[in-house]
Amino acid sequence: MGRLTHSRVLDLLSNPVYAGAYFFGRYRSRRTVDPDGTICGKRVELPTDQWAVLIRDHHPGYISWETFAANKNRLAANCTARGARPVREGGALLQGIVLCGGCGRPMSTSYRKGGKAVYSCSRSRAERLSTARCRSINADVIDRIVAERLLAALAPEEIAMALAAADEVAERRANRNRALELRVERARYEAERAERAFHHCDPDNRLVARSLERRWEEKLHELADAERELACRIKEPVRPSRTEIETLAADLPRLWALPTTSDRDRKRLLRSLIGDVTLIAEPTGKKARVGIRWRSGTSEELLAMRPPPANDSRRTPAAAVELARRLGKDRTDTELAVELNRAGFKTGAGHPFDMAAVRRLRRAYGIAPVRPLEPGELSVQHLAAHLGVGVHVIHYWLCQGWLVARRTARNRWCIPFTSGIERACRQRLTRSHRIKPSDPKQPAIESTV
Repeated sequence: MGRLTHSRVLDLLSNPVYAGAYFFGRYRSRRTVDPDGTICGKRVELPTDQWAVLIRDHHPGYISWETFAANKNRLAANCTARGARPVREGGALLQGIVLCGGCGRPMSTSYRKGGKAVYSCSRSRAERLSTARCRSINADVIDRIVAERLLAALAPEEIAMALAAADEVAERRANRNRALELRVERARYEAERAERAFHHCDPDNRLVARSLERRWEEKLHELADAERELACRIKEPVRPSRTEIETLAADLPRLWALPTTSDRDRKRLLRSLIGDVTLIAEPTGKKARVGIRWRSGTSEELLAMRPPPANDSRRTPAAAVELARRLGKDRTDTELAVELNRAGFKTGAGHPFDMAAVRRLRRAYGIAPVRPLEPGELSVQHLAAHLGVGVHVIHYWLCQGWLVARRTARNRWCIPFTSGIERACRQRLTRSHRIKPSDPKQPAIESTV
């Protein structure tokens, strides 16, 4: 006994031995020739009626033969490798029925972080058969437009038109069925007439008897064909009443939006009316063409606006950048944030501007910060480096009033520096016995006061 695995479960469900049957000839080996001339052999499972030996109730089984047949049909309906597209879990409504308009292959459905679904043509890329139109598209955009079209098609007025057309079709079908019934009656009358003629024939006249018997058989075949055709035409699915359909159509949008309606129910309803959906996305365009093939055989095409890329959706508005470029040279970060908020702009994340957001905006778009220095002015650091003294010396002169300067909004000193002020500073340094200037060409060093 081994560990129960997925493959063993499938074998249990598909093996007739567990249903109490003995069989032989379930598989047949076939050889195929590839285009390059290679001969390949593979094992193919045959239908049940083509098995060489099949003995039911051969031994006690775990399940009945009917249960085994139902399990086999369900497995075949869920086998995606053979073209089946069963309703599965997940919020993507078009899972399994969406096709790529570029290569024609089914598009896969993947889910990213947060449960966001994406339809992508990854299979064609893996086989290097991708075209310029093979793209990935967010599922919510396509699902929304297809669901809106589905609900619009199931609107009460559309249902009324469909029911009127259905009544007309039902009347035509009834006329055809009546014609088939008359054909069956005539074929039965001809068969009975041929039978009476055969029975009234003289048995000794073998030539006439064989002719009448052959004619009787022909009439019986015609009667059987007419009855078979009438039986196929009369079989119709049981449909709900007109009142039930109209009530459901009027309440369908509310039922569709209810949180208690599962995604599987929405998919089943959608698949009952829509056969498949084909997506064609332009390589550089912002629109996607959505082709819907309805179960009725008709087709239509819709246009969906593709969402912008994540970088573009979180990008600062161009008008805000232009305003920051125009006012950035004369406004501090705080003042510029006030101006942007006053104009009603938000950051790419949708938040109001603050000093940190303005600094990021300056770095991202190369907007120079405000320059507090006017022409001919020096900062404390620049003046100290120019004179070769420590920064504290310049601050001491400012506190003593020996230098005239102005303060900016950020409390920075802006010192006008002319040739006369430079001479006065040099003379003050020469007369001072406590300040030792360093080489002006070297970096400034701290002096002892």
